[in-house]
Amino acid sequence: MREVDRLTVEQYATPSLLLMESAAAATLRAISDEFEGNLSGTKALILCGPGNNGGDGAALARQMADIGMHVDLVLLARVENTRADARTNFEAVKSLSTFAAGSQSQPSPITFIECDSLSEWEDVARPVHAYDMIVDALFGTGLTRPVEGIYAQVIEHVAMLSRARDRSDSVRPLIVSVDMPSGLNADSSQLIGSTIKADLTVTFTAPKLANVMAPACDYNGKLVIADIGSPTSLIEHTSGKTFVTERTDVQAWLQRTRYTRGSYKNSHGHVLIIAGSAGYTGAAALCGNAAMQSGAGLVTVATAASVRAEVAAHLMPEVITTALAETDRGAVSDAAIDAALRISEKATVIGIGPGLTSEDERTRDFVLNIVRQRKHPVVIDADGLNCLAPWPADLRGSEALPLVLTPHPGEMLRLIGGKDKTVLDDRVAAARGFAERHHVIVLLKGAPSLIAAPDGRVFINPTGNPGLGTAGSGDTLTGLVAGLIAQGRLASDPQAVLEDVIAGLYIGGLAGDLAAAKLGMRAMVASDIREHFSEAILSLDRTGELFGVR
Repeated sequence: MREVDRLTVEQYATPSLLLMESAAAATLRAISDEFEGNLSGTKALILCGPGNNGGDGAALARQMADIGMHVDLVLLARVENTRADARTNFEAVKSLSTFAAGSQSQPSPITFIECDSLSEWEDVARPVHAYDMIVDALFGTGLTRPVEGIYAQVIEHVAMLSRARDRSDSVRPLIVSVDMPSGLNADSSQLIGSTIKADLTVTFTAPKLANVMAPACDYNGKLVIADIGSPTSLIEHTSGKTFVTERTDVQAWLQRTRYTRGSYKNSHGHVLIIAGSAGYTGAAALCGNAAMQSGAGLVTVATAASVRAEVAAHLMPEVITTALAETDRGAVSDAAIDAALRISEKATVIGIGPGLTSEDERTRDFVLNIVRQRKHPVVIDADGLNCLAPWPADLRGSEALPLVLTPHPGEMLRLIGGKDKTVLDDRVAAARGFAERHHVIVLLKGAPSLIAAPDGRVFINPTGNPGLGTAGSGDTLTGLVAGLIAQGRLASDPQAVLEDVIAGLYIGGLAGDLAAAKLGMRAMVASDIREHFSEAILSLDRTGELFGVR
């Protein structure tokens, strides 16, 4: 983002002061939206650091005063110790506060306080004021170490006010962070020290990693991404390889794969699900039903022979079942390899793993052989992953025969072959590194879930909620992703499996959000997610779903 800002100034002759004004205006618009446009007469406390983030806060103070708000700006420094554009804005606010001196009956619309010691801050913080909002403009994207001294005291003061507000069941003051909640390292998902917990964060041009990855993103509150005038071309040509999936990305996928007038079941792909064992039949049913409801033309569930009838009883009548040779404990055996490969010849994609179990070496051999001898893309989940953990060094995906892995953090750790959980503190780096090393697509579940591609790109998914952490939701996601891969390979570019996976994760999360909106997160179960696939897809491409390709 610093590079984008620099090039905006240098190549597009945009004064940096203008970018600061635009950032302030975008923040004011977002605040106004929260107050339904009724800001006149409201009172704001703006807490400014000495850098550019504080300069944004100073520009915001002027704009607030212009529309009839009352503003107290506290600069945690001396004006003479600030520099460049930030200093210009601080000097402007200081002059304005002097010029607009008020009276007892008509207070000044803006006050300016310089404060660079703990004792001065204590004097500022002691009086009790009724603010409608507190604006955090202490630190932006440049912080890399924990805050300390006066800044830590200011952050604790804001936290105290927030706790008092919550105890009184009030909604004021609204706590707003400019660009980043102060205390976060913009490039890290992890907390590095004391941090402002905002109700609203207005970040500029594009989100930063800490804006979208937990636990750091939990400090945003509502996140608004504001355009402040940086050309789109600069953003598109940055060297960044981390992205947030947008609604329009998935709409484009749905439009490319729309049903046509002459299409039929074989046009939409055949999903083979290899899943289930004695005691774990539900996983196979959830996965198969999700694949069917995703829009795939045909779905076959292959499972251990002794549980076939039980699995079939819980599947939609449209889903085909077939039996595979099993171990003496009711799990699919390596004796079923040839039969499974024959069945897979008619498939478009294979999903393997839910409910297989991984305790028997014969089951592990079965999974490894199916993956090695595949002639189609394979989505590997749950016990399919456990059967391959730690991941064999010579097992790789390819452009023609991609491998899609869908681990939760525990499974990811086993795939890596380590016991140190801290390797997942940076989930983006862990998923990216594994995907690059083994040329696979990694869908790493979590808050939020993300997808890493073999070329190092990572796509962070914005949909979903904690209710998705319910039993069977992973099995449902596997069926959904496999179903979308089947459709994507036949309706669009057969090499674009990554796009199919991105669409599947987004739609699954959106279906979970729609289910939670109706049922609440606590009572939601995996079947509820599947039952909202239709509503999720309709909300993204209603025209295509009702009328197909025109």
